[in-house]
Amino acid sequence: MRYIIVFFILYLHWILWSGKFDAFHLSLGIISCALVTFMSHDLFIERKKLSPKIIVEAIRFIKYVPWLLYQIILSNIHVAALVLSPRMPIEPKIIRYKTKLKTDIALVTFANSITLTPGTITADIVDGEYVVHALSRKVADDLMTGEMEDKVAQIFEEE
Repeated sequence: MRYIIVFFILYLHWILWSGKFDAFHLSLGIISCALVTFMSHDLFIERKKLSPKIIVEAIRFIKYVPWLLYQIILSNIHVAALVLSPRMPIEPKIIRYKTKLKTDIALVTFANSITLTPGTITADIVDGEYVVHALSRKVADDLMTGEMEDKVAQIFEEE
């Protein structure tokens, strides 16, 4: 059953994003989605039963997404200002950030949130310590406030 659910989710996205509705592209979508489903179905839907905790985490994550999008917009504006400034005040640096997060899903969510925010890239996670490349001092300082980490911790109840 999991295979079928994952396949239809992927195929729906294929149809929506490709914009091609001829037989060739639809059949190519079927083959591609079937292959991806076979190789990665367990990444999309775990064997665990749906529990109230998972539903609550999903709702919290959905509430987190608008805040993250707002941070991405702010970071885009900051990076554009850096690049368009005649002085180009870029001060790249590698920072280390020790996290309080423990579960794999929380660690990955935080790492992806950092990387999605322009001006930062998560290079590595070693024993709960993130190695992050920051484009400027402001970006590094914003990360060090811990606001994003706190929001991710709230999603997965790791406070």
